[in-house]
Amino acid sequence: MRELWRWGNLLVAFLAELVALGIFAWWGWQTADDLAGRLILAIGLPVLAGVLWGLFAAPTATRTTPVVRGVVKTAVFGLAGLALWDVGHPVLGLVFVAVVSANLLAIRVGKLTP
Repeated sequence: MRELWRWGNLLVAFLAELVALGIFAWWGWQTADDLAGRLILAIGLPVLAGVLWGLFAAPTATRTTPVVRGVVKTAVFGLAGLALWDVGHPVLGLVFVAVVSANLLAIRVGKLTP
């Protein structure tokens, strides 16, 4: 049962990361006025977030400390929640942040990562 709990929480964490990238793309598309700006933001923001995540927050990140990892995770997920709020879905933004927070807490308290 513990393995099922572990893999389930890690799956939710991975899906939350993908959803955050999608939110950034959506926000970028909604925010800019012209096509060039939309493309730059809708592609650039998820790429930037993904690169920062890979360098500092991913489980295999080598250029990080626990503090930096926490700051990057908080920034990515918090900004994704704010982006949802900004595109007119404040309840979804709050739910997203709450689910991510509960998931990260379960992973941390349960010591589910290797």
